[in-house]
Amino acid sequence: MAQRYDRAVTIYSPDGHLLQVEYAQEAVRRGSTVVGLRTNNAIVLGVEKRSVGDLQEERMVRKICMLDDHVVMTFSGLTADARILVSRAQMEAQSHRLNFEKPTTVEYITRYIAQLKQNYTQSNGRRPFGLSCLVGGFDEDGTPHLFQTDPSGIFYEWRANTTGRSSQPVRDYMEKHADEILTIADEAAAVKHIVRTLVSVSSLNHTQMELAVLKYRQPLRMIDHQVLADLERTVRREIEAEAEAGRRPRAP
Repeated sequence: MAQRYDRAVTIYSPDGHLLQVEYAQEAVRRGSTVVGLRTNNAIVLGVEKRSVGDLQEERMVRKICMLDDHVVMTFSGLTADARILVSRAQMEAQSHRLNFEKPTTVEYITRYIAQLKQNYTQSNGRRPFGLSCLVGGFDEDGTPHLFQTDPSGIFYEWRANTTGRSSQPVRDYMEKHADEILTIADEAAAVKHIVRTLVSVSSLNHTQMELAVLKYRQPLRMIDHQVLADLERTVRREIEAEAEAGRRPRAP
């Protein structure tokens, strides 16, 4: 029966669903896992890194993109769709600078992305963007923000969030450690927490992840692979120690 209602994005199913939008959300759920975390002075993004062929140029495989000097975005879903969306958002950010002689706010550029996605759910001859984005950055006064947008065009602000293949178990893990996340004050603790999350839930190693840090009025910085390797070893030792402590019998 669903086939009768999924031929156009503008047709609702009898139970009130836009099936093409739900198909786009399924494309997101099949995409790479991405995680974002906001501290008082930094935006930290972690992404699952797909394996690169021996003959492929690794520099062409990037899932962390700058929209402006102070706004960074990562995504899960269709990379080709993301390329178009990133290009449109970059042009909007530069247009805002030209017209208003000041950088756009993080919420403004997120709202622009969300509106663009929503437009593609209300027009015939189009299909929804098959990606979910995490957008982080700093306003002109130095206030950090982290937003997420979905294929339907909605967006929310988060202290920490995730999307992609392992989004539900990763979100459950982060909510379980919410008190710890809310007290993270520095970049090092945030980076370590994201590494621990990806290692604990997605079983990734340091060669399968990329992390980036954006600070106020500083360029985006990718975390060195050796640093990730050291963090992974530290995290695995801590996890093993915690598991060993949990197996010890309690004293009567």
